[in-house]
Amino acid sequence: MSDHRIISLIASSTETLCALGFQNNIVGRSHECDYPPSILSLPPCSEAKFNTSGTSKGIDERVINTLKEALSVYRVDVDLLEKLQPTLIVTQDHCEVCAVSLKDVEAAARQVLTTKPKIISLAPNSLNDLIQGIQEIANALRAPEKGETLIGKMNHRMDTVKESVQQAQSKPSVVCVEWIDPLMAAGNWVPELVEMAGGTDLLGIPKAHTPRLPIEKLVEADPDMIISMPCGWDIAKTRQEMNTALQTDTWQSLRAVKNGHLYLTDGNQYFNRPGPRVVDSLEILAEILHPNLCSYGYEGKGWERY
Repeated sequence: MSDHRIISLIASSTETLCALGFQNNIVGRSHECDYPPSILSLPPCSEAKFNTSGTSKGIDERVINTLKEALSVYRVDVDLLEKLQPTLIVTQDHCEVCAVSLKDVEAAARQVLTTKPKIISLAPNSLNDLIQGIQEIANALRAPEKGETLIGKMNHRMDTVKESVQQAQSKPSVVCVEWIDPLMAAGNWVPELVEMAGGTDLLGIPKAHTPRLPIEKLVEADPDMIISMPCGWDIAKTRQEMNTALQTDTWQSLRAVKNGHLYLTDGNQYFNRPGPRVVDSLEILAEILHPNLCSYGYEGKGWERY
């Protein structure tokens, strides 16, 4: 394993590499990689092209304006890539807002790298894609058995959740909010997780990005529960933004809000990352949807009731 020099340009892949036992081979990370915390000692090889602080509406506007002129909202540090001379770069071709674009990475590699690194580009549109991506990384590192072992452990935990919620008397209707202003419902693997956790996702589109959602659609759906998981945000930031949204009569009219079934999650650490902790995300959903059947200890750190 010592011959691998890896740069991971997406947080979920950094988590995957570490879970597979290759943390010591990572020489560079993305600016968003923060788990496990020990990874923060490595140099960041990317940065955002815009100010990532502020309200959800302000961030959305800056993202749109940046994408009018570029392939993604992030840039690669070409000089640092040249210095680190990786043999493997892991990135994604799933979302231009999630990480540096594949084309940008390929251009940087051609420009400065004499190591001619292998580039893995993941596109996790579904839970199965996510699992296959973990195995793809393991295969590229000539350690397929490590991938099989990790996936086996993940599947065991997911099966345990599915068995637990089979005892539920009902399947609560759910809307998972991936962005607050403009409103977006979480798609891709999230509706699959909701189903596995014993719920019914009303507005998320499985295996696909979900487009912007008119607030009238949320009112019409009027789910039993609303679970807020904005991309890239922790619970504190999510609560701050939900405070603003809940000042409107529209949000206050929702059944989930009236009945105390609005939940805030750490979308950044869990739901937005297509890596090994997708199982944690499933367990969080099961705790929220069926607290009488599932308890994994995430309340207060992975999710809170609003």
